[in-house]
Amino acid sequence: MKEKIFRNYLELKSFKNFKEVKKFSDEYSVVLADPKDFQLNKFFYKNIGKNCQWIDRLVWTDLNWTKYVSDEKLFTYILKYKDEIAGYFELLFNKDTKEAEIAYFGILEEYFGRKLGGYLLSEAIKFSFKLGCTRVWVHTCSLDHKHALYNYLSRGMKIFKSETLIK
Repeated sequence: MKEKIFRNYLELKSFKNFKEVKKFSDEYSVVLADPKDFQLNKFFYKNIGKNCQWIDRLVWTDLNWTKYVSDEKLFTYILKYKDEIAGYFELLFNKDTKEAEIAYFGILEEYFGRKLGGYLLSEAIKFSFKLGCTRVWVHTCSLDHKHALYNYLSRGMKIFKSETLIK
């Protein structure tokens, strides 16, 4: 039986339309992964993606991961709880178009239910605009966390394209 997957593309074109969720505890922080480490991106992709059917990169070799993470356009940010990793997002920033794509975004399952999604997305949007973007965008689908679309809309993002895929 074939499954219908609903995908939405969202964007935020102005920082003034951004609706921030502020950090509610000093025990949480968001930091740039520096130096870049493909093992970290691979870990998050596998562990967060297992619940969302992220499968495209599961066949990647370490060389594929290294090449991807080494791209100067890619910025990986880590959500930390004290000294533990709790989630992440990847920003792909295009200097020429001044656009930032939130390529991957998620929280590890053991941190679900702590209302971290709004805070982490707020940080992703703020970091995008700090890089100099005039547009930040993302896509989400019906396979993602049940609150994903609501989170994007609640931060001020608007849907600019929708599609239905048959898988």
